[in-house]
Amino acid sequence: MSQLDSINQAKSKDAYQYIQVKPLTGRIGAEISGIKLGAELNEATVSEINQALLQYKVVFFREQQHLDDLSQEAFARLLGEPLNHPSVPLKDGTEHTLSIDSRGGRASSWHTDITFLPNYPKYTILKNVVAPEVGGDTVWANTARAYEDLSPELRTLAESLRAVHSNVYDYANRVTSGSVEESEGRKLFTTAVEIETEHPLVRVHPETGEKTLVLGHFFKYFTGLSQDDSRLLFTLFQNHIVRWENIVRWRWAVGDVAIWDNRATQHRAIDDYGSELRVASRVTLEGDIPVGVDGRPSKVIKNIVNQDISQLRKDEGRIYKKVS
Repeated sequence: MSQLDSINQAKSKDAYQYIQVKPLTGRIGAEISGIKLGAELNEATVSEINQALLQYKVVFFREQQHLDDLSQEAFARLLGEPLNHPSVPLKDGTEHTLSIDSRGGRASSWHTDITFLPNYPKYTILKNVVAPEVGGDTVWANTARAYEDLSPELRTLAESLRAVHSNVYDYANRVTSGSVEESEGRKLFTTAVEIETEHPLVRVHPETGEKTLVLGHFFKYFTGLSQDDSRLLFTLFQNHIVRWENIVRWRWAVGDVAIWDNRATQHRAIDDYGSELRVASRVTLEGDIPVGVDGRPSKVIKNIVNQDISQLRKDEGRIYKKVS
C-alpha cells in the first residue's frame, strides 16, 4: 500500500463529520458541500477542510457567491498566513487578493504557484467571478502520486537532483493575446524582481510526509547540468506528473471556489475559450522552506528588487497607480 493510500484509508470520506466530501477521481480532487465558506467557520470544520486538502490535494466548493474579496481573505486566514506576490500588483481595496483576468494574460502552462520563492505558497484559494460559457476549465495534477509511480531507478535519480526556479523564464515571454495589458503585466512580472531559488526536485511534504516532485514552468535548469540535459530531464519528470491518471479537471461556474495544496500539485488553466472573459480572485498562503530527502533545504540564489510595486494595483487586466 502506498503512503497516499494509507492516508486516504485513515481518513475516508465517511469519516468527516462537519463537511460532505465527494471524491472526483481515484487519485486527486474532491467536491465539498454542506458548508458556507467564511471567517465564521468553527475550528473543527476548518480542520476537516485542511484534512481533505491533504488527502485529495484540491477541493472544490459550489455556490459561494456570498464571498467578496475581503471575506475571501478573512476565510483564507483560517487556513494560514496570506503571502503576496512579489511582482504582480494587488487588486485595489484588498490586502492580499490578485485579480486573475484573461484580459491581462492566460497561464496556460503547467506550474506550481510562485516556486521561484523559497517559501512558495502552501495553499492557493481561487474564487471564480466570471466564467466563459464554454471552456476555461482548470486541470490539476498530483505530484505526490507522480513520484510514487516512478521506478526505483528514477526515484533515486530524482532524489539526487536540485533545480533552480526563476520568475524570469521562457513562458513569461509568450504573449497570448498581443494586448498592451498583457505585455505590461508580463514585463512587470519578470523585471520588478529577479528571484532564483534552488529547490530539491523531490521535497518531503511537511504535514503528510509524502515525497512530491517540484517542477513546472518556473523551472530554469538543474544544478550542475547543461541547459540541454536539464531540459531533457525536465521533460522526463514533467511527463510523469501530467499523466492522465494523476489529473482532475474542473468546469467553472460563477461562485465556485477551489483550494489546492500547492506543495503537492501542479495546475494549468486551459486556454480554449476564445475572446470570452474569464475572471477569478486569488489568495495564496505562505508555505515553508522545502526540504529534500537528504535533509537539505531550498536556498535562495538571487533576490534583487528592481521596482517597488506596493503603490501599483491590477484589475480588469490593467496595471495602474493606487489612488490615495
